[in-house]
Amino acid sequence: MPSTPSFFALAAARGNRWLGRVRLVTGLILFAYVLTHNLNHALGIVSLRWLEAGRYVFLAFWRFPPIEWALFIAVFLHLTVALIALYRRRSLKMPFWEGAQLVLGLATPPLLMLHVLGTAYASERFDFEDSYAYVLLSLWVFLPGYGALQALAVLTTWIHGCIGMGYWLRLKPWFPKARPCLFAFAVVLPVLALIGFADAGRAVAEKLEDETWLPALKERDRWPDATAATDVHQLQIMGFWICGALLGGVLVARVIRDQIGRARAIEIQYENGAKVRIQSGMTVLEASRSANIPHASVCGGRGRCSTCRVKILKGAAQLPIPSDDERRVLARVGAAPDTRLACQLRPNAPLTVAPLLPAQAGPQQAHARGDYHSGRELEIAVLFADLRGFTQLSEQRLPYDVVFLLNRYFKAMGEAVSGAGGHLDKFIGDGVMALFGIESGMAGDDGQRACTQALEAARRMSVNLEELNRHLVSDLKQPLRIGIGIHFGPVIVGDMGYGANQHLTAIGDTVNTASRLETATKEFGAQLVISDLVARRGGLAFDLMSLHQLQLRGREQTLGVLAFPSAQVERADAAE
Repeated sequence: MPSTPSFFALAAARGNRWLGRVRLVTGLILFAYVLTHNLNHALGIVSLRWLEAGRYVFLAFWRFPPIEWALFIAVFLHLTVALIALYRRRSLKMPFWEGAQLVLGLATPPLLMLHVLGTAYASERFDFEDSYAYVLLSLWVFLPGYGALQALAVLTTWIHGCIGMGYWLRLKPWFPKARPCLFAFAVVLPVLALIGFADAGRAVAEKLEDETWLPALKERDRWPDATAATDVHQLQIMGFWICGALLGGVLVARVIRDQIGRARAIEIQYENGAKVRIQSGMTVLEASRSANIPHASVCGGRGRCSTCRVKILKGAAQLPIPSDDERRVLARVGAAPDTRLACQLRPNAPLTVAPLLPAQAGPQQAHARGDYHSGRELEIAVLFADLRGFTQLSEQRLPYDVVFLLNRYFKAMGEAVSGAGGHLDKFIGDGVMALFGIESGMAGDDGQRACTQALEAARRMSVNLEELNRHLVSDLKQPLRIGIGIHFGPVIVGDMGYGANQHLTAIGDTVNTASRLETATKEFGAQLVISDLVARRGGLAFDLMSLHQLQLRGREQTLGVLAFPSAQVERADAAE
């Protein structure tokens, strides 16, 4: 059993939960600000007048005192959480996009400091109007070097925000369909914002040809004198020092912490034999990354997606219990009791783990799935189907024609399986393996639904094959023929394979028997051979005189089977 959590462990878990929520909420506020600011910039494509009109709407919202204070607090908290997260990281090895988000986030304050001080701060401090004309003259005409930095800041803040939004949204069920449109918008918006900035900058530069325009603008907007510029630049330098000191302080604190923690190293061993020595407080996910061990983590280690989950092979008794958030995520995916999230598990004693998902796992594997994916014994129906004589049929054909025929055949068979409610396990050469009743088997069903679905799939396969033969009558010397075998019984179901080839399948004597029944269709000259158990539970009426006894290899007792010339058999209740 996991060890009882200490007061400090509970406090740390609650702290992690609140830090995550603060980062998300403040990030959404700041993203909304950057989004609307870039939309405002894009209006410069139309005209300087439209740009200024958009600014009034933008400021009416964001400089409304309650919202403005919420924005300032969000900036402060977001930066604070970022520094805390940087300190808490036990390893700086991370995937590219996580690293990009971190670097861009740390680069944002220095890049935006002069712009914020020269507009929001200075306009309040010296009581003048920081219009777009004032900003564009400063950044496009008088100080083009700073203008280039602000263009870089537009890209930096936007990409940083989009990465964060991507990590948050990629777990939403609707996101895969919306992703292309959102990606296009994310690419187009900063381009439009920069074009609008450049067009408006050229428009302002043209207005300078009128010698009366600039004095009138200065008088209208009450431009400050040189003292204001000196004050702003001094604050900018001070801000640079503060940012540098905070970042340097965090990095120094990390070094001191790591030096102290070296004496309390903990060994993590992986199922493949790899070993990593880590410091106390380091997560299993960080351990994997520090040792360059591929490990899935769709949400970036934020404890939301569950794709980093591991099976604890040894050392579970010494582990701290999972936090409420970790327990909630594990329950959502139906994880076994010995499963933990690698990004949340901070071991305090040696342990052995096995990652449960391939390193290439995607967002779809983060959603709730039946716990049979991790391995379970169920009673289900297994169907095998195989084309007859396809080897001879394909000998005189071009490879393109063979692939074309097989793909048409696989499509017809796959539609039959899915239409009947089954799970298409795999295509084996020119054969098909399908599973029926996994969900009902989880619920303790007696197999009636599984066998009914399997028989319906066989019927649809036969119908679809006849339809395919009609379409290909001019391409085939003789029609395609199929043999189908179905058996019901206990199997072990779970995700099996390696890497990207891992998928849900079944193993066991029932699978072997179903394969043997498919082979037996040749002996009986039949299209469908099923065990008597499938016939009874599938609701077929049959005469005992038609029951054949089939001897299976490795079995002393024979198996009662039924053979049908066509798989288009009707259930007794359906016939009535």
